[in-house]
Amino acid sequence: MQSLFLQQSHDFPFEKIAAIDLGSNSFHMVVAQVTHGQLRITGEFGEKVQLAAGLVNGHLDDASQQRGLDCLAQFAQVIEGMPAGSVRVVGTNALRVAKNRYDFIGKAMDIMSHPVEIIAGREEARLIYVGVSKTMDHGDLKRLVIDIGGGSTEFIIGRQLEPILTESLHMGCVSFTQRFFADGAINKSNFQKAVTAARLELLSIQDDYLDETWDVAIGSSGTIKAAFNIVKENNWSKKGITLKTLKQIQKVLFTAGHADNIELTGLKPERKNTFAAGVAILTAVFECFDIKQMDFSNGALREGVLYDIMGRYAESDIRERTVNYMLNQYHIDTEQAKLVTHTALSALAQVKEDWDLSSISSEDLLRWAGLLHEVGAGISHSRYHKHGAYIIRESDMPGFSQQEQQALANLILRHRRKFTQSLDYRFTKSDQQDLDRLSILLRLSILLHHDRKEGDMPIFTLKAADKSLHAEFLPGWLDSRPLTLANLQREADSLGSEGYSLTFS
Repeated sequence: MQSLFLQQSHDFPFEKIAAIDLGSNSFHMVVAQVTHGQLRITGEFGEKVQLAAGLVNGHLDDASQQRGLDCLAQFAQVIEGMPAGSVRVVGTNALRVAKNRYDFIGKAMDIMSHPVEIIAGREEARLIYVGVSKTMDHGDLKRLVIDIGGGSTEFIIGRQLEPILTESLHMGCVSFTQRFFADGAINKSNFQKAVTAARLELLSIQDDYLDETWDVAIGSSGTIKAAFNIVKENNWSKKGITLKTLKQIQKVLFTAGHADNIELTGLKPERKNTFAAGVAILTAVFECFDIKQMDFSNGALREGVLYDIMGRYAESDIRERTVNYMLNQYHIDTEQAKLVTHTALSALAQVKEDWDLSSISSEDLLRWAGLLHEVGAGISHSRYHKHGAYIIRESDMPGFSQQEQQALANLILRHRRKFTQSLDYRFTKSDQQDLDRLSILLRLSILLHHDRKEGDMPIFTLKAADKSLHAEFLPGWLDSRPLTLANLQREADSLGSEGYSLTFS
């Protein structure tokens, strides 16, 4: 199984990239050619998998998993041979909430040989905004972007390329179909119940978004795309979607009386069974936010992921900005953090081949851990590693997948005290071994800078093999540092009890 961490580079190395969105309702893939820093879409693929419909007591049933895997097998034919890092696969709400998500992810990664990243709701919102902002130019106007998915709905206010507010609410066209339209019947009563439920969900963000204000409202993805196409093809409005046109759509739905009987020009047959739920959510959004009209953007999550792939190989990597923000936000001693990070990366460079750490983005992960290892120090010194892990695990960290965030929290938790400390998070056996080895390098680097002396850079050579690490220092260096020598011996004893050998001279 492919590792979840990808090797990174500062120069963009790919001519072709792909983004795969494992949505709660549909799976989609978009493939693009990269020429002189510009994207040209060369292929779009999609399948209505309805993963969220297979959630039973919080578990994905076998049928929904198989639908998803069958779809991914088709995608795999297109991306076969594409190198690691050129394909990014993101899972959204259904995989966020599924208790057996790792079973599905493992099978998916066997089919595609590319990591599957589960992204948090606000990260999904950010990526949607990236997709919209890169494909529609509104100058300096402030935009409200809405994306109704199968299991969640994302809300973003932003200007130009920068999001200002991001939020994800746990309501979508599949989950609302199960709650209010399970038997396919559509009437004013169950439709209004769905609208009311959506309005109740919106109460948590309504005031903040109304206070922020916006100039234009933009919708993206399935439900809104369908509503926009219906309005356009029936010539109901020249202003895009309005509350009046939503009422016209509702009238047709009530007349149909059942999802199977819906006849609307512009509505694809496969969207009929979830459309009433999506329209109910969109109606609530229009009413709560007092939206007059809404335009549609072809760019959304998948396009956002494509541009994010490009950004990861440039100075615009959002993850770097996130780490720098946290350095300032939590008043981290940056000089100490830089010393530790420099030493840790020097150690990694010496052992990455022996410990097989060159095929993952170990450098990025170790660098971030070195910079942020004291993020919890402002709360409590005696337990700051635990507070730091909690901060990393629970914070909104734009650009980071849940796996990356959990891996970083794992390293920060284990950088001191017990080497075997762990989070309640499941890593593959291979990734856990990589984290163990990175943890040892981080602990060693912190230990060598325990005296917090600026500019005191230890010079050493490392040799690694399986579960052993030997460090050799300049003659006399350890003799003049009795505290460092004692700490090294304690660390050797600690690692020895866990099956690792640390020796030094």
